[in-house]
Amino acid sequence: MRHTHATILMRMGKNPKFVSERLGHGLVSITLDIYSHKNQEMQRLWMDRFDNSFRN
Repeated sequence: MRHTHATILMRMGKNPKFVSERLGHGLVSITLDIYSHKNQEMQRLWMDRFDNSFRN
């Protein structure tokens, strides 16, 4: 449940600091290290959306 909760928050675009605090991590870097695959996925999603905004 914890991983799912963090993943959903990251996909919603919540600030990693917020997610880190929700999870009780002492450092944002811990959160980013654990969920970096989600961060990369989100970056691709947002870049696709950004690119599409110029095509429409």
